[in-house]
Amino acid sequence: MSVRDKVRSPCVSVCALDENDECIGCQRTVDEITRWSQMSNDERLEVLKKVAEREQRVAL
Repeated sequence: MSVRDKVRSPCVSVCALDENDECIGCQRTVDEITRWSQMSNDERLEVLKKVAEREQRVAL
């Protein structure tokens, strides 16, 4: 798989953790951020689904 085919990181270069240890920029957990480079595309897509759910929660 080429680099072009990999699911891109949702990082927006606003790196700070909230009280739940989730990044306020990309909404990923510390574990998700740390493991991102070793994840398969399927795992990354699952993380992005969780990120979308967290974004909805924060928006409320």
